[in-house]
Parts: sequence; structure tokens; C-alpha cells
Amino acid sequence: MTGKSADALRNIGEMAEVLGVRTHILRYWEEQFPMLKPLTRAGGRRLYRPEDVALLHTIHRLLHSEGYTIKGARKFLVSGDAKDAPVAAHEPAAARAVDMTALRAVRDRLSAALAAA
Repeated sequence: MTGKSADALRNIGEMAEVLGVRTHILRYWEEQFPMLKPLTRAGGRRLYRPEDVALLHTIHRLLHSEGYTIKGARKFLVSGDAKDAPVAAHEPAAARAVDMTALRAVRDRLSAALAAA
């Protein structure tokens, strides 16, 4: 990331740069994902804890790599399926991890559609 310790707090600019999104996107995600609650300091400055960083990476992966909608990603994270999401999503290999549960669900739906045809 930025040469900081893994336990260091990250500001919104750092997170936007790492994820490749603009800062207003991160603010929007805070509205849409109630479990994302960064620390706020004087003047509304946001500071993301390591668990917030991991959640941001997971949200980014769900939306940009796996094709979830905001509503679908929120439902995934709120449901028990979120345990399948990588905990250390800030690591490149984990960020590219494939969600096998979602793939199995797609396979099952495709099999059912073929059987019905």
C-alpha cells in the first residue's frame, strides 16, 4: 500500500488510490453498506481501520470483479455468505480469490435451466 504498517489507519485518499476509485465512491459505499463505519475526526476526516480496509477490498471485489450490484453485495455481506469472503482481501491473491459458493449457485441454476429445456 503506502509503506505503512498493516495496523495503521488509512485516510480516504489513500484508500481511494489503492482501490482505484474516487473518494466520493467510498463515501457512497459508507451510505450503502451500514457495516462500513470508519472513524471520523475533526472536520469529518475519515480514517479506516484494518477491518474497514479489508471490508472495502471485499466490497470492491464484489462490485468490480464479481459483478454484484450494490444491493446484491450488501445482501451478500449481511447474510452468512460473507464468511466466505477473504479476510485479508488487501493482499492481491486474496482480492482475486474466486467465491466458490457463488460459482456453485450459478452452476446449479444453469443445470436446472438445461434440465427444464
